[in-house]
Amino acid sequence: MTLGGGGRNSGGGGGGDGGGMKLKPTRVRELLANVLIAAVIAWVATRLAYASFPPISTIAGASLYPVAVLEVALGFYIRTGVSHRQIGADSRQLHPITVARALALAKASAQVGSLVAGVWLGFLLWIFPQRGDLRAADADYPGVLIGFGAGIALAVAALWLEYCCRAPDDPTDDPAPS
Repeated sequence: MTLGGGGRNSGGGGGGDGGGMKLKPTRVRELLANVLIAAVIAWVATRLAYASFPPISTIAGASLYPVAVLEVALGFYIRTGVSHRQIGADSRQLHPITVARALALAKASAQVGSLVAGVWLGFLLWIFPQRGDLRAADADYPGVLIGFGAGIALAVAALWLEYCCRAPDDPTDDPAPS
């Protein structure tokens, strides 16, 4: 998918490449970096201020699961439309702007999911060793596990949705056979 701007006739000042900027797929290594950075920050914050944290309920951790389910369902819906070439401006077709919005949602959700997973991982890394000594840590453990899983689920669902938004003629990330 190509973003506008930079072309000769676009009126947008020059990027020099003549075709605009290329929108790249989300890289898993960038999401893993988000998880790591957020986990370190959350671990430090938890270590310094755990006594002042409110109890962590399982509902708090589970809040992202419905969003992940909706993104997976949207991915299947868009994938079906793309594979049957039902993308267009006709009222019976899936509008291209809808697909672009779903792609934007997917890219943002992948970032949010990885950051949330990192925060819950930071809590988990501090709480897990404390479970035998602190009742609060033992009580918070299920909510933290559920939250960590929800962050991962959202990031994976977002990657799936992003994959489903690819145009059929988009090149894959795999190298071409020689």
